[in-house]
Amino acid sequence: MTPSTKVLDEGWAWVIVVASFMAQLLAYGSPQSVGVLYPEWLHAFQEGKGMTAWVGSLVAGVGLIASPICSACVDNFGARPVTIFSGVMVAGGLMLSAFAPNVQFLIFSYGIVVGLGCGLVYAATLTITCQYFDKRRGLALGIVTTGTSVGAFIYATAQNELIVMYGLDGCLLIIGAVALNLMACAGFMRPLNMPGYYLKQKAALERNTEEQLFEKAPLDDLKITAGSTATTPEKTLMVKELLITIDTKELAIQTEKKKGSFLSGLGIMKVMKKKQQAYFKYMHSMYEILQDQSMVAFCIAVFLFSLGAFPPVLFIEDVAQSQGLVEEVSIIPLVSIGAIATCVGKLVLGILVDFKWINGIYLYAFTMFAEGVSLLLIPLTKNYMGLQILSVVLGFFSGNWSLTSYITTKIVGLDRLTQAHGILMFFGGFGIMLGPPVVGWFFDWTQSYDLAFYFSGSCVLLGAVILSVLTLPCWNRKHSANDRPDVHYTSNCEKVASVA
Repeated sequence: MTPSTKVLDEGWAWVIVVASFMAQLLAYGSPQSVGVLYPEWLHAFQEGKGMTAWVGSLVAGVGLIASPICSACVDNFGARPVTIFSGVMVAGGLMLSAFAPNVQFLIFSYGIVVGLGCGLVYAATLTITCQYFDKRRGLALGIVTTGTSVGAFIYATAQNELIVMYGLDGCLLIIGAVALNLMACAGFMRPLNMPGYYLKQKAALERNTEEQLFEKAPLDDLKITAGSTATTPEKTLMVKELLITIDTKELAIQTEKKKGSFLSGLGIMKVMKKKQQAYFKYMHSMYEILQDQSMVAFCIAVFLFSLGAFPPVLFIEDVAQSQGLVEEVSIIPLVSIGAIATCVGKLVLGILVDFKWINGIYLYAFTMFAEGVSLLLIPLTKNYMGLQILSVVLGFFSGNWSLTSYITTKIVGLDRLTQAHGILMFFGGFGIMLGPPVVGWFFDWTQSYDLAFYFSGSCVLLGAVILSVLTLPCWNRKHSANDRPDVHYTSNCEKVASVA
């Protein structure tokens, strides 16, 4: 099922952008502004800062670590069913958190359940946006991904007011009910490409016909816009398509069972062998990606950046309160200020990286350096105005998250973007999960945030140095980013399902 070029970049495509933008706003609004809830949880459960920080770190990191699984769900079932299911998960997790008796329960209900729901929303919205856009895909993805920042800006203030009016439990119940609107957003996500699950159902219906599936040239029937390059079928088939083809042949083998159990057994063994070969090719491809020195450097840099740059989102309000700079959360919290700055940063950095004379990797390294210096200045700031300024700087340079797909494409090419971006998100999610608990443990140990933010700033600066040094042209890498031809985007969504 190949989408017509008439529907790309116009008409209903922009409805998809609005629906995806609202979906990310509704899903990520509370997790991205969890710093407002963090002091309330500390006061309510009287646990250590390190233990309580696991709630905020998991809700941000679980979805990233599980991004390959989330992308597989979207590939097999489509964006609309996955978004509906994620709406139930996000809303259910938020409402369940209102009845949490302790932090351990919150780690499950808010950290894991809501985090996985957000990961599903992220994969579904980006995939459906890629399907509907070709020439303006970068602009569309930029608009969609700013939904997380706009949601953080709105929810930080809204949650603060709801806590004052209805308490922490009432706040979580209300925002959980609002999150149910994710299912309404899913209604607009009309699919263009047939998901793998429906392809298998189609094959199951055809197995009752007189023609044998082995005689039907299954590649022509099962191919999902495999690209416009004139290559051999083995190179054109994506791994997911290969596995679907194998599963379809397996259905055909089941119909042959009546002809002889011995032949059927041989056929099943043949199918298992082909599946094993397909998975081996997939793992070998991931191994080849990690052989690229630039890719390894980028993974390390993203891990160290996530380890050091995410904690301010969670701890910045508690820093102001613990130092006596403000008695309670202000009308416009620091989290909201940082969120709107991140939104601006995503757009500005996304525009800058399109200039040919700007190297995307070095631009990312510069943002890391600026972020690290800002983190080192937090312990030296002794007034609330200074924290507001630093929140703007930290938020702006945190917008470099929008550069990850661009840099990944330049390093490994478009054909391996999905796999490489999944690896990159795993490193980023792992860093986000570890960062806040480590900062919290530093506070529990020293009763001060100073050493914690010195540690965070040093990690980010170290990542900037590693990325800058290991990507220098003098390394004579086999596959240099500068030697790669310009990327020509096509309407093949499977190759860009995990971008931005």
